[in-house]
Amino acid sequence: MTVHIHPSVDDGVKKGSGSFAGGTLVCKCKDKPVKIGIKGDVAHNHACGCTQCWKPNGATFSVVAVVPRENVTILENGDKLHIVDASKTIQRHACKVCGTHMFGRIENKTHPFYGLDFVHPELFTESGSAAPGFAAFVSSVIESGVDPGAMSGIRSRLKELGLEPYDCLSPPLMDAIATHVAKSQKAA
Repeated sequence: MTVHIHPSVDDGVKKGSGSFAGGTLVCKCKDKPVKIGIKGDVAHNHACGCTQCWKPNGATFSVVAVVPRENVTILENGDKLHIVDASKTIQRHACKVCGTHMFGRIENKTHPFYGLDFVHPELFTESGSAAPGFAAFVSSVIESGVDPGAMSGIRSRLKELGLEPYDCLSPPLMDAIATHVAKSQKAA
Protein backbone atom coordinates (compact mmCIF):
# COMPACT_ATOMS: atom_id res chain seq x y z
CA MET A 1 0.00 0.00 0.00
CA THR A 2 1.33 3.42 -0.97
CA VAL A 3 1.40 6.06 1.74
CA HIS A 4 0.35 9.44 0.32
CA ILE A 5 2.05 12.44 1.91
CA HIS A 6 1.37 15.33 -0.51
CA PRO A 7 1.00 15.41 -4.31
CA SER A 8 4.17 17.51 -4.71
CA VAL A 9 6.37 14.91 -2.97
CA ASP A 10 4.60 11.57 -3.48
CA ASP A 11 6.64 10.85 -6.63
CA GLY A 12 9.85 12.03 -4.96
CA VAL A 13 11.10 15.35 -3.65
CA LYS A 14 12.21 17.53 -6.55
CA LYS A 15 15.36 19.54 -5.85
CA GLY A 16 15.19 23.30 -6.13
CA SER A 17 17.15 25.10 -8.81
CA GLY A 18 19.35 26.90 -6.30
CA SER A 19 18.67 30.13 -8.17
CA PHE A 20 14.92 30.59 -7.80
CA ALA A 21 14.23 34.33 -7.99
CA GLY A 22 10.60 34.12 -6.90
CA GLY A 23 7.32 33.81 -8.70
CA THR A 24 3.57 33.90 -8.48
CA LEU A 25 1.36 31.87 -6.16
CA VAL A 26 -2.10 31.25 -7.66
CA CYS A 27 -5.21 29.96 -5.87
CA LYS A 28 -7.35 27.14 -7.29
CA CYS A 29 -10.11 29.35 -8.73
CA LYS A 30 -10.73 29.02 -12.47
CA ASP A 31 -12.26 32.51 -12.61
CA LYS A 32 -10.33 35.52 -11.31
CA PRO A 33 -7.79 33.60 -9.19
CA VAL A 34 -5.96 35.32 -6.37
CA LYS A 35 -2.33 35.92 -7.35
CA ILE A 36 0.45 36.64 -4.87
CA GLY A 37 3.92 37.75 -5.94
CA ILE A 38 6.90 36.37 -4.04
CA LYS A 39 10.39 37.85 -4.40
CA GLY A 40 13.23 35.39 -3.87
CA ASP A 41 13.30 31.77 -2.86
CA VAL A 42 11.49 30.15 0.06
CA ALA A 43 13.22 28.94 3.24
CA HIS A 44 12.56 26.11 5.70
CA ASN A 45 10.29 24.31 3.22
CA HIS A 46 8.77 21.27 4.89
CA ALA A 47 5.87 18.85 5.04
CA CYS A 48 3.59 19.88 7.93
CA GLY A 49 1.12 17.63 9.69
CA CYS A 50 -0.57 20.32 11.80
CA THR A 51 -4.32 20.74 11.60
CA GLN A 52 -4.15 24.45 10.73
CA CYS A 53 -2.15 24.42 7.48
CA TRP A 54 -4.00 24.17 4.18
CA LYS A 55 -3.72 20.82 2.44
CA PRO A 56 -4.88 20.05 -1.10
CA ASN A 57 -7.54 17.33 -1.42
CA GLY A 58 -6.17 13.90 -0.59
CA ALA A 59 -2.98 15.17 1.09
CA THR A 60 -2.05 13.97 4.57
CA PHE A 61 0.45 16.83 5.02
CA SER A 62 0.72 20.37 3.76
CA VAL A 63 3.93 21.62 2.20
CA VAL A 64 4.80 25.02 3.64
CA ALA A 65 7.77 27.37 3.66
CA VAL A 66 8.56 30.91 4.74
CA VAL A 67 9.58 34.10 2.95
CA PRO A 68 10.34 37.55 4.34
CA ARG A 69 7.10 39.47 4.82
CA GLU A 70 8.34 42.35 2.65
CA ASN A 71 8.75 39.88 -0.25
CA VAL A 72 4.99 39.18 -0.43
CA THR A 73 2.72 41.29 -2.65
CA ILE A 74 -0.93 40.81 -3.52
CA LEU A 75 -0.99 41.07 -7.32
CA GLU A 76 -4.57 40.27 -8.32
CA ASN A 77 -7.99 39.71 -6.76
CA GLY A 78 -6.94 40.48 -3.19
CA ASP A 79 -10.58 41.36 -2.48
CA LYS A 80 -11.23 37.60 -2.43
CA LEU A 81 -8.90 37.08 0.56
CA HIS A 82 -10.05 36.71 4.16
CA ILE A 83 -8.38 35.63 7.40
CA VAL A 84 -9.44 32.08 8.22
CA ASP A 85 -9.27 32.42 12.02
CA ALA A 86 -8.18 35.74 13.53
CA SER A 87 -7.60 34.06 16.93
CA LYS A 88 -4.65 32.01 15.62
CA THR A 89 -1.01 33.07 15.84
CA ILE A 90 -0.59 32.70 12.08
CA GLN A 91 -3.20 34.81 10.28
CA ARG A 92 -3.91 32.59 7.26
CA HIS A 93 -5.12 34.63 4.31
CA ALA A 94 -7.27 32.35 2.16
CA CYS A 95 -9.40 32.72 -0.95
CA LYS A 96 -13.07 33.04 0.06
CA VAL A 97 -14.14 31.12 -3.05
CA CYS A 98 -11.84 28.07 -3.32
CA GLY A 99 -10.45 28.05 0.24
CA THR A 100 -6.78 27.95 -0.78
CA HIS A 101 -4.49 29.50 1.84
CA MET A 102 -2.33 32.02 0.00
CA PHE A 103 -0.09 33.25 2.82
CA GLY A 104 0.03 33.22 6.60
CA ARG A 105 1.26 36.22 8.54
CA ILE A 106 2.22 36.63 12.20
CA GLU A 107 1.25 40.06 13.54
CA ASN A 108 2.70 39.58 17.05
CA LYS A 109 6.00 41.49 16.94
CA THR A 110 7.40 39.46 19.86
CA HIS A 111 6.91 36.10 18.09
CA PRO A 112 10.15 34.39 16.99
CA PHE A 113 8.87 34.15 13.40
CA TYR A 114 7.54 37.71 13.14
CA GLY A 115 8.55 39.12 9.77
CA LEU A 116 8.20 35.80 7.97
CA ASP A 117 5.14 34.84 5.94
CA PHE A 118 4.14 31.22 5.43
CA VAL A 119 3.41 30.11 1.85
CA HIS A 120 2.60 26.90 -0.01
CA PRO A 121 5.28 26.48 -2.72
CA GLU A 122 3.18 24.07 -4.79
CA LEU A 123 1.04 27.10 -5.71
CA PHE A 124 3.92 28.69 -7.67
CA THR A 125 3.30 28.86 -11.40
CA GLU A 126 7.09 28.65 -11.78
CA SER A 127 9.27 25.69 -10.84
CA GLY A 128 12.58 25.60 -8.99
CA SER A 129 11.83 26.83 -5.46
CA ALA A 130 13.75 25.23 -2.60
CA ALA A 131 12.64 21.68 -1.92
CA PRO A 132 11.07 20.44 1.31
CA GLY A 133 13.78 19.31 3.72
CA PHE A 134 11.98 17.77 6.71
CA ALA A 135 8.54 16.96 8.12
CA ALA A 136 7.11 18.76 11.15
CA PHE A 137 4.27 18.02 13.56
CA VAL A 138 4.05 14.49 12.21
CA SER A 139 1.94 13.06 15.06
CA SER A 140 -0.61 15.83 14.52
CA VAL A 141 -1.99 14.05 11.45
CA ILE A 142 -3.73 11.76 13.95
CA GLU A 143 -5.77 14.78 15.07
CA SER A 144 -6.97 15.21 11.49
CA GLY A 145 -8.26 11.64 11.30
CA VAL A 146 -5.26 9.48 10.39
CA ASP A 147 -5.34 6.05 12.05
CA PRO A 148 -2.61 5.94 14.73
CA GLY A 149 -1.71 2.49 13.39
CA ALA A 150 -0.60 4.12 10.13
CA MET A 151 2.06 6.28 11.77
CA SER A 152 4.93 3.81 11.40
CA GLY A 153 4.27 3.61 7.65
CA ILE A 154 3.98 7.40 7.40
CA ARG A 155 7.28 7.95 9.21
CA SER A 156 8.96 5.31 7.02
CA ARG A 157 7.64 6.97 3.86
CA LEU A 158 8.80 10.41 5.00
CA LYS A 159 12.31 9.04 5.65
CA GLU A 160 12.26 7.29 2.28
CA LEU A 161 11.52 10.68 0.69
CA GLY A 162 14.39 12.28 2.63
CA LEU A 163 12.04 14.23 4.92
CA GLU A 164 13.20 13.55 8.47
CA PRO A 165 10.07 13.36 10.64
CA TYR A 166 9.78 15.50 13.78
CA ASP A 167 6.88 15.94 16.18
CA CYS A 168 7.78 19.62 16.44
CA LEU A 169 9.90 21.70 14.05
CA SER A 170 13.40 20.78 12.86
CA PRO A 171 16.23 21.16 15.41
CA PRO A 172 17.60 24.37 13.76
CA LEU A 173 14.16 26.00 13.93
CA MET A 174 13.62 24.88 17.53
CA ASP A 175 17.05 26.34 18.34
CA ALA A 176 16.03 29.63 16.69
CA ILE A 177 12.87 29.77 18.81
CA ALA A 178 14.78 29.02 22.03
CA THR A 179 17.42 31.65 21.13
CA HIS A 180 14.71 34.25 20.55
CA VAL A 181 13.05 33.42 23.88
CA ALA A 182 16.38 33.52 25.74
CA LYS A 183 17.28 36.92 24.24
CA SER A 184 13.85 38.37 25.02
CA GLN A 185 14.09 37.14 28.64
CA LYS A 186 17.50 38.81 29.06
CA ALA A 187 16.12 42.04 27.61
CA ALA A 188 13.17 42.05 30.01
